Amino acid sequence: MRAISQTEFGGTEVLHEIDVPRPEPLPTEVLVRVVSAGVNPVDAKTRAGGGMADVLGKPPFVLGWDVSGVVEEAGFGVHTLKPGDEVYGMPWFPRQAGGFSEYVTAPSRHFARKPSTVDHDAAAAVPLAALTAWQALHDAVHIKSGQRVLIHAAAGGVGHFAVQFAKAAGAHVTGTASAAKHDWLRGIGADEVIDYRTTRFEDATADQDVVLDLIGGDNAVRSVRVTKPGGIVVAIPGGVSADLADAAERRGVSAIPFLVEPDGHALTEIAALIDAGRVHVEVEQVYPFTRIAAAHERQESGRAQGKLVVRVAS
Repeated sequence: MRAISQTEFGGTEVLHEIDVPRPEPLPTEVLVRVVSAGVNPVDAKTRAGGGMADVLGKPPFVLGWDVSGVVEEAGFGVHTLKPGDEVYGMPWFPRQAGGFSEYVTAPSRHFARKPSTVDHDAAAAVPLAALTAWQALHDAVHIKSGQRVLIHAAAGGVGHFAVQFAKAAGAHVTGTASAAKHDWLRGIGADEVIDYRTTRFEDATADQDVVLDLIGGDNAVRSVRVTKPGGIVVAIPGGVSADLADAAERRGVSAIPFLVEPDGHALTEIAALIDAGRVHVEVEQVYPFTRIAAAHERQESGRAQGKLVVRVAS
């Protein structure tokens, strides 16, 4: 089968197509023919030597954790899926899944049936970003109706799902984004939007119960100032630094790190929201398999609206 691999860390020039044996599913696993694969910041960071490089080790490896496709084979003991089922998932994260290839194998419960109202391109845009938003809001902070939630980088992959999930939970949602994306964010549920290019968010909001910081660094430390005592700052990209921990302690705020994990049950709930029209999946662009380097370059620009996707099947 075809796959996109690398033999060293570096820029997009290290990505190249290879032929590798098609994997075989073990008991409780499924073999999925990948139609489309999502591209995430962690892919570009890992390619360059950051991200999950400590988990994967040195190249060669095949990146990609977001997949949507069709079950080709079901191993012994699989009761939830069968050949022919259309599925989507985030298999094996943070270990290698090899999503940028024509087939993947993983435990069946790393997958769920894909939303029936969207195609494979849109479905592939969902798992990692949506699960990050879902698990952060529902499992890490246990969001409640009436709470005030601030979401940084609200127009990005994780951000646009977090806006919608928080709104669906009954929260008052504020997002930070460039001005060109404000109307769109209001359309998917944001109550307030702050242009981070012209306004310091500390001057525009306060008394937040929850802050999802999807930027990291000093942005997370600054977020403590707008979080009410007893509130929570979730530091998603970089974890809790010493400066963030100190600022949070002085204000009486909890600062917590976060890492997403495979969750077929949550993907089933998310699919139901998508099919009910309550959650919109934003795909900025779909790239052919041969142009995966261009998808990485766009991801690294930090300006994508929603998600980027690679079409694996020809």
